[in-house]
Amino acid sequence: MVSRSDLAGKRVLITGAAGFTGRYVSRELLDQGCHLIGMGAGPAMEHGGQSSGLSAYVQADLRDEQSVARAVAESRPDIVVHLAAIAFIAHGAADDFYNVNLLGSRNLLQAIAEHAPGVERVLLASSANVYGNLSEGKLDERSRPAPANDYAVSKLAMEYMASLWTGKLPITVVRPFNYTGVGQSGNFLIPKIVSHFAQRKDEIELGNLDVSRDFGDVRAVARAYRFLLQSPAAVSRTVNVCTGVGHSLQEIISICTRLTGHSMTVRVNPAFVRANEVKVLLGDNTQLLELIGDWQAPTLEHTIEWMLAGE
Repeated sequence: MVSRSDLAGKRVLITGAAGFTGRYVSRELLDQGCHLIGMGAGPAMEHGGQSSGLSAYVQADLRDEQSVARAVAESRPDIVVHLAAIAFIAHGAADDFYNVNLLGSRNLLQAIAEHAPGVERVLLASSANVYGNLSEGKLDERSRPAPANDYAVSKLAMEYMASLWTGKLPITVVRPFNYTGVGQSGNFLIPKIVSHFAQRKDEIELGNLDVSRDFGDVRAVARAYRFLLQSPAAVSRTVNVCTGVGHSLQEIISICTRLTGHSMTVRVNPAFVRANEVKVLLGDNTQLLELIGDWQAPTLEHTIEWMLAGE
């Protein structure tokens, strides 16, 4: 049995609170009795204000060192959850990945060290994209990184940068594998497939239907983050957040067909097929379970059923 610290009453500064993951992490922490302070580059009205459950909101652009410092000093956090990032791999400007994901994260850590010296926990969201597409089978945290795009490189660089603060800040780095759920942008794979079925379209274009990937549920990911914040042993660790179960695109199509009673023509677009793409790419969640104890994600079928109902 893993013992968990009490989060009730803790002041949590959360970047990216209005994003897909941030909304679910916020709900998870609110249920624990936390006081949430959102931080974002835009005005508070863009982030839901009080309707989002935030106790307060501070405006700061991660790229602006001084505004980040002011935001951290004003929020006086016990815990910081850093989710904000440029995450869409096909985002047009490569510089944004580094300016936000790397330098912005450094500005945040610097501000925490200077203006929140009593901070109890800092959770930094990296990505399983740091592993790239070269390794086959289950990947654990010792697997060699091989980032294959600017997003992944920026996340791995952030991890190396964060290691400079080891011993100074109580940091946990998480590497989530693919996950999905209601509210995820249609730019991502499973929302695209679910949307096509929900709209009962006649056909869809996809890439290789036979590759197998680890697809989780955003609600389970949010719960894992919360458990890690409650685990003293997670400090100074880098942790995969994943199910360890693989599903191919063909299986996902079959699940959607079964749940909706609708079938469509699936066309493989060569432009969506990567050269030398590995057949199976899964995460090993052994360390995660050792740190947080009993944790399970819904089956992918249950997640897709939820998404279809939420359309």
